[in-house]
Amino acid sequence: MTKGALFVCLGNICRSPIAEAVFLHIIKERGVSEEWKVDSAGLGGWHSGNMPDPRARATLANHDIQYSNTARQIEPEDYLEYDYIFGMDNNNISGLKRDLPPNSKAKIFLLGDFDPQGEKIIRDPYYDTGSEGFEKCYQQCLRSCTAFLDSLAKEV
Repeated sequence: MTKGALFVCLGNICRSPIAEAVFLHIIKERGVSEEWKVDSAGLGGWHSGNMPDPRARATLANHDIQYSNTARQIEPEDYLEYDYIFGMDNNNISGLKRDLPPNSKAKIFLLGDFDPQGEKIIRDPYYDTGSEGFEKCYQQCLRSCTAFLDSLAKEV
């Protein structure tokens, strides 16, 4: 049975595409890609159809991770289609819970809830002048996605 993971941030051009790409990379390395449906989305549609921020793409490329998805806004069907929806900060979680339909099957988490270093909030690096915030976001996503997958393996 396929499981679904959706990563959500405000505009879907920084944090959530990094998280999606990292998750896809990890499940490919673990040989379980066929068991997952993975995507990312934004709470808002301002960037729909756009590639991620160039700094996000550069950060992923620096870690040899390919990414070619474009931004989209979360849809009501996503709550029915995905098992896990991960927000990057408390505002994302509030928005996700506000729009949660009563028949949703999705469990909503802060991605950082799984960070073994305890950094719950993945700060938005969009307004940063450099790329350091994107690297920090990548490292947080790597730790959190790895720990999330490890937690599922323990449930089996």
